[in-house]
Amino acid sequence: MPVFPALSTQIDRLVELGVPARAGLSEADFRGLAADIDPTIFDDGAALVVLSPTLVPAAAVADLLTLNGKPGFVVVDMTDLHEFVNIPGLVRPETPLYVLTGIDRGDDMANWSPDEALPEILGRERTPLTVHEGISWLLQRPEDLEPNKCFMTIGSRKRKDEAGKKLDSRTPALWISGGTGRDGKAAKGAPKVGWCWAGNRHTWLGFASADSAV
Repeated sequence: MPVFPALSTQIDRLVELGVPARAGLSEADFRGLAADIDPTIFDDGAALVVLSPTLVPAAAVADLLTLNGKPGFVVVDMTDLHEFVNIPGLVRPETPLYVLTGIDRGDDMANWSPDEALPEILGRERTPLTVHEGISWLLQRPEDLEPNKCFMTIGSRKRKDEAGKKLDSRTPALWISGGTGRDGKAAKGAPKVGWCWAGNRHTWLGFASADSAV
């Protein structure tokens, strides 16, 4: 599992990346959002600060991801990324910033489909990561996105009805662009926010999950 730095270091990192401006906040106001977070949660290196969807859209910070000296991007056929919300039953704190603990990339479930992986994650009494949580993770530790070791964030899905009983078949994922197709050659090696079909398997995509959200 990845080891994350102290709360203050993570906030500094987000400020340096320019997250406050993307959220329409001053640096001081952004730092103030973390005032109620218990810093001792971070003592064992297992806690991550998450940017909530209520604070900033995922697409607004995707280009702050970096890898191989290249900025991240959202694939061109995912202009509706803002419509991907928590799956039914997935509860998260309503604060602009919150904390995930015990994050795992889910490499052991590579070559599973999202439809197969979700019940397994829940059966392990873990919670699947959302696309916001995956981006928040890689903003702190871009090196955790590795060739053939990338991950899906199946805690986010687009609902086709108000109750969430019908879901869009796409599941968000974070991986490294090969520079092919509509990505363009210049994007080769860059981190990308894309999607995969819920029933398809990919040998190079795990399923990110966490112990808890607080």
